Amino acid sequence: MKTLQQRFSDFTQPQFFKEKGIYPFYQVLQSGQDTEVIINGRKILMFGSNSYLGLTNHPKLKEAARKAIDKYGTGASGSRLMNGNLDLHEELELKLAEFVGKPAATVFSTGFHANIGTIPALAGRNDVLLIDEKSHASIIEGSRLAFSKLFKFKHNNMESLEKILQRMDPDQFKLIVTDGVFSMEGDVAPLDKIIELAEKYNAAVMLDDAHGMGIMGEGGKGTASHFGLTDETDVIMGTFSKSLASIGGFVASDFNTINYLKHTARALIFSAGIPPASAATVIAALDVIKEEPERIERVWTNTRYAKKCLAEEGFETGNSASPIVPIFVGENVKTYEMASLLTKHGVYVNPVVHPAVEKDKAILRFSLMATHTKEQIDRAVEQLAVCRKIVENVRIKKPVLDEKY
Repeated sequence: MKTLQQRFSDFTQPQFFKEKGIYPFYQVLQSGQDTEVIINGRKILMFGSNSYLGLTNHPKLKEAARKAIDKYGTGASGSRLMNGNLDLHEELELKLAEFVGKPAATVFSTGFHANIGTIPALAGRNDVLLIDEKSHASIIEGSRLAFSKLFKFKHNNMESLEKILQRMDPDQFKLIVTDGVFSMEGDVAPLDKIIELAEKYNAAVMLDDAHGMGIMGEGGKGTASHFGLTDETDVIMGTFSKSLASIGGFVASDFNTINYLKHTARALIFSAGIPPASAATVIAALDVIKEEPERIERVWTNTRYAKKCLAEEGFETGNSASPIVPIFVGENVKTYEMASLLTKHGVYVNPVVHPAVEKDKAILRFSLMATHTKEQIDRAVEQLAVCRKIVENVRIKKPVLDEKY
């Protein structure tokens, strides 16, 4: 066996779960992202999507994408620093800056790129990074790429954050990075308290608002808007793959910071620009959000209703304050069993297991869209209750699968 093949020959977790018939990942969708999708030729209710506003099939977005392809073709064919900078990219940056309330913005190839490009560009060798222990993987990877000294504070724990800040040199550059809405459990960062500490200890704040953009704050402008702290939040990052129905990411800040990032962030200057259709789609999405504000109200109405129904069935949903609703299951294997059985019963949810969450705190990540109907939510909650009962009864009658996973 060759060296590379031998190195990974012991990685058998996926095979283990496939053999047991409960492997839940890489499901093949045969339709667009909507409240119902086609998997294996069957219609399945989708309660695992990040399309919170339900815009992925909006006719205005589709038309914008088609027109962009007709005019520009299918790709930017180069880094924006060089030959791949389209007028569409520039238009999008102006719209994004206006939308979130910042002087300037720059667009990256993905949201992941935005974080792994921005964080190491802002914080250097003699600086300090402070991140929430439950930060998104892109924040963690961005922090690893920086040569800064890294500290993690306990999740949404301001006492933990302050204790770290108290030990820092007052004149040392310090960057606090946090999610706005946390992607797994749907809770919201106490941005007001974070900024209060940042001002007290002379630190800057970067907000990853991937899951808050489009649904939080006035007109969907995000978590900083929700707290009324847009001006006080130094850097706002967002993605296009959630509420904005496309692919890509961006960072918004003051002119000087954005100018610096556009010439130093390696994930920006060494990656091709997003495709024309993607840029045009986001421009159209921003217009639709302004034209159809009722979508934001609908996603929150659906969220409140779903949480009420889940509570009535006795599901534990934690501290979620967003359309991301964690349903706590506990064991990894039990979570796989639930997710796989739910798909067979016509409902798709995302299983999230350790190490993505704490050990024995695996969840089913249940997420709402503005376009879900009350009847769809009722069916999903009903099947959740049915599948929970089946799994628990089966586990009583037979040995539990190997829990080492």
